Order: sequence, then C-alpha cells, then structure tokens
Amino acid sequence: MHSEAVASRSAEQRDSRESRNGTGPNLDAVSLAIIEQLQEDGRRPYAAIGKAVGLSEAAVRQRVQKLLDQGVMQIVAVTDPLTVGFRRQAMVGVNVEGDVESIAEALTAMSEVEYVVMTAGSFDILAEIVCEDDDHLLDVINKRIRKLPGVRSTESFVYLKLKKQTYMWGTR
Repeated sequence: MHSEAVASRSAEQRDSRESRNGTGPNLDAVSLAIIEQLQEDGRRPYAAIGKAVGLSEAAVRQRVQKLLDQGVMQIVAVTDPLTVGFRRQAMVGVNVEGDVESIAEALTAMSEVEYVVMTAGSFDILAEIVCEDDDHLLDVINKRIRKLPGVRSTESFVYLKLKKQTYMWGTR
C-alpha cells in the first residue's frame, strides 16, 4: 500500500484492470496511483498528489471526483468504534433459507451493520455489527436479524479487542 508514482504500465496491465465481474471502470496507472496516494493519506492535498503522479491539481481533482462518482472509492474517516461510544462489535454469521440476496439487502439497511458479505462456506452471509453495548447487540441480533423472514440461524462472534483495522491494501 505504499505510495508509488506509477508513470506507466504496459497496455496489457491497464487492460486487465476491469472490475472482477468485467463490467466496471477500466482504471489506468495514473488513477491507481491517485488511489494509492489517498489510501496512504485521505487528506493529502490535490497539488501534492498531482506532483507525485504527474498531473495538475485541477486534473487530480477531476479524476478524484470521477472515481467517487463511479463508486470506485470513498473518502471517509475510519475510527476505532470504542473511542466514539460503540462498546460492542461482533461478526454475525447468518444461514438463510431461500433468497440470500434479500436477507443481505435487509442487513445492509440496518444502521448498526457496517459490513455485509455473501459467502461460500459455513455461513451464507457474514455481517459486522457495531453497537453501544451488549443489550443493544442482543436487540439487533434477537429482535431484528433473527426475525427476518428466511433467516434460519445465526452465530455471533463477539470482538474482545481490536488489534488491526486498516483499509490500505493498495491496488493491483
């Protein structure tokens, strides 16, 4: 994830940069370098990014806006939930009867759920939940998730200590 000013890559590498399902935007080396700069420091000035990637400040601003508009990236503040009043986090594995997509959408709509992924394995869905305390967590799991039509079972993995939380995986 370290910042690299990537001046050029082969056309073959650039052409292979479509999204995993083949329908997303084709990102060139400069856009990828901008993303890497922002992953390192989301507050980095556009002028500094431009210097690193060989573009003007205005060109960087335009590219960043396009990446945001396309949903390629988001610029957000990542916090430790404990420091902002959320004392309980858990990963909840959900097994579903029927349509997994509809349950995933229902979980996505819940404000306490910050991460939802449909999986292949022991669970159909994994959802990360952030709550104020144990009572709040119990309420979300017992009264909301388990009551969704099609939820067959859940298993909760309560977080005891956050050791690492990063979103700096770089680009490929």
